[in-house]
Amino acid sequence: MSGLGLEDDLSDRWILADLSEVRAKFNKQSFEVSHHLSTHPLFQLPELMALAERTVKLRPDDLYYDMGNIEPGQRWDAVPNPKFSAVEALRQLSTSDAWFIFRHTQRDPAYRAIFDRGLSEIKAIVGDQIQSQIRQEDIIIFVSSPRRVSSYHIDRECNFLLQIKGTKTLYVFDRDDREVLPQEEIERFWTVDNNAPVYRPQFQDRAISYKLVPGNGAHIPVNSPHWVQNDENISVSLSVNFQLLDSMRANVYRTNFFLRKIGLTPSAPGLHPLGDSVKAFAMTFALATRRIFRGEARGDRIWN
Repeated sequence: MSGLGLEDDLSDRWILADLSEVRAKFNKQSFEVSHHLSTHPLFQLPELMALAERTVKLRPDDLYYDMGNIEPGQRWDAVPNPKFSAVEALRQLSTSDAWFIFRHTQRDPAYRAIFDRGLSEIKAIVGDQIQSQIRQEDIIIFVSSPRRVSSYHIDRECNFLLQIKGTKTLYVFDRDDREVLPQEEIERFWTVDNNAPVYRPQFQDRAISYKLVPGNGAHIPVNSPHWVQNDENISVSLSVNFQLLDSMRANVYRTNFFLRKIGLTPSAPGLHPLGDSVKAFAMTFALATRRIFRGEARGDRIWN
């Protein structure tokens, strides 16, 4: 990668990227980055085992795992039930066909400093304006068995996926390609179904592929479809996530979902700004009413 563009001492940086590329493509297109975190002791398997044991004991909802032979088009809610406990599956990682998500890793005191420093570096690369756009920040650690696949999906967050251990291939699709990702699937995703996007193998050659090895990574924008194929090795990756304050666009998708259900053909976000504003206001009001009725702190993630 050329033109890193960071004026201060690069040897003291964890995350390296081309400033002009980052600021032109952030949350619009995927791109590659580099990092110096591969040898960090907290990402080695003994420390991750200790993290799993603490998480299972103190915050069990923060550790997701599943097991089995998964295909790219398989829904996350259709994966086989795990055969072992999370800790046992991690102990047998080389043969258990397991995939782990350590959510909200910054809640563990040992990892808080990584969270703070990693986010501050990315914010410096992206630009000062990003701080006012962030709704939620998070770091996630992915650990997977050899040959394991993560299903095709889209996310509410944009993220920087940094490869720590092992090698794998990340496939990222253009979120604006309506043959790959129809409007109806985005609307369902934001409203009622996290698994709404459907993998279409006939369009696989439209994906940008990133060969992830220790020391590199990729940026994935919000709602960009992607899936991962692990190589013949155990893989560890760090994901630095930003959930942005783009609730207006999300609420336009939600309103369109309900308009479509009553037989209308709504326009996509961005085509009619005034109409988008009306849709967003109506959905904001509906979500706020639901939140009050249910006594929820937030009511804008999933309608169910």
